[in-house]
Amino acid sequence: MWQAEVRVDLDAIRQNVARLRSGTGAELMAVVKGDGYGHGMVPSARAALDAGADWLGVCTLDEALTLRRAGITVPVLAWLLDPGLPLHEGVAAGVDLAAASLSQLDEMVAAGRAADRPARLHLKIDTGLSRGGATVADWPTLLEAAAKAQADGLVEVVGVWSHFVYADSPGHPTTDRQLAVFHEGLAMVERAGLRPRYRHLANSAATLTRPDTHFDLVRPGIAVYGLSPIAGQQFGLRRAMTARARVMLTKRVPAGTGVSYGHTYTTAEEANLAVVPLGYADGVPRHASNVGPVQLGGKRRTISGRVCMDQFVLDCGADEVAAGDVATLFGSGDDGMPTADDWAEAVGTINYEIVTRFGGVRVPRVYDGERP
Repeated sequence: MWQAEVRVDLDAIRQNVARLRSGTGAELMAVVKGDGYGHGMVPSARAALDAGADWLGVCTLDEALTLRRAGITVPVLAWLLDPGLPLHEGVAAGVDLAAASLSQLDEMVAAGRAADRPARLHLKIDTGLSRGGATVADWPTLLEAAAKAQADGLVEVVGVWSHFVYADSPGHPTTDRQLAVFHEGLAMVERAGLRPRYRHLANSAATLTRPDTHFDLVRPGIAVYGLSPIAGQQFGLRRAMTARARVMLTKRVPAGTGVSYGHTYTTAEEANLAVVPLGYADGVPRHASNVGPVQLGGKRRTISGRVCMDQFVLDCGADEVAAGDVATLFGSGDDGMPTADDWAEAVGTINYEIVTRFGGVRVPRVYDGERP
């Protein structure tokens, strides 16, 4: 008997990757950073590869090495790399690394020497996000240094890339401006004498809506897991995660009963209360207090009072509920079930944050559609 669980439908991930694959002529990198957006990095990666993903994308070196230790041999790009990391371990494991500055390039040259093989690099240009990436002003200097390091056999420049600011708002002018800057950056790459195999820019939103940004490789992340990057459009994607728990306790209380910490909720009439053993230690946002949607007994209800560390309460009115009944926080959206999008709207965030909160230590992930 389970108390609470996160169910992940690996067939949904396969279906989503196949859907994304069918919409592009480029190779596809399934982004599995953040423990597969809360879905489990290694199972999600394997499902994505089953469906035709060519690459995997992660943030950290540790994530990349975890994939290699799991026996996954496809190209993997890691792009969030602090100074002083043992990058030689990534180079030795055949992990591609991102560089956006001369100091990062120097570290990767040193890592290649330590591993006795050239580091495979993807040079990043900042086209407008003002986050990672070399500025346009610094880009020529980085290209010159990378070209020299490649000529000396110390690195191999495999890719050039950038990241969108606002592709999740189709038609926003920043997307076209960034695309123009990226083209300018590619022209500089050519003038520097570099001929990288991969040019990549498209995230989930651009993969779905902007084929002119696909170049040689697309990098969908959230769409792999069936969540749309664009509000109000589902694109035929199938949500892969369901979060649910069994009711721990029910009780009947009179009208005017204060519920949970601070009594921010009071019953309007005599009511059946259901205590659900999930809280903010398990991924339920505390901001879901009095607004989070939950399906129980075939009806959509709203969290009553504050979300606690380990539990929350539902006011079920006159409806009969019992310990052991299943309360579903979010899932596929079938049969009126709330979705991660509903939760995001309720608490003022994005669906990405909702799913990445779940599947921690106390709440086990259960996988449907596993293959030997």
